[in-house]
Amino acid sequence: MPSFPVLTAFKLSKVLLKNDFIFKRSSGSHQTFYNPKTKHIVTIPMHRGKDLGRGITKAIILDAGFTEKEFLKLI
Repeated sequence: MPSFPVLTAFKLSKVLLKNDFIFKRSSGSHQTFYNPKTKHIVTIPMHRGKDLGRGITKAIILDAGFTEKEFLKLI
């Protein structure tokens, strides 16, 4: 399996929005997304100019209800 990619918060939010998540709210530099079908809530730190680490990206996609393989197909 290839290594997990490094993503920006903007790219990750675009993937979530394309997969039934809606923007819920913003608090400081964090944005919260909600999926009404699965009832999953995900918060992404939106720090401009910085990539998300692989660990935080994996944690976010697991919170969103995706497996790593499913997520790799989506990006």
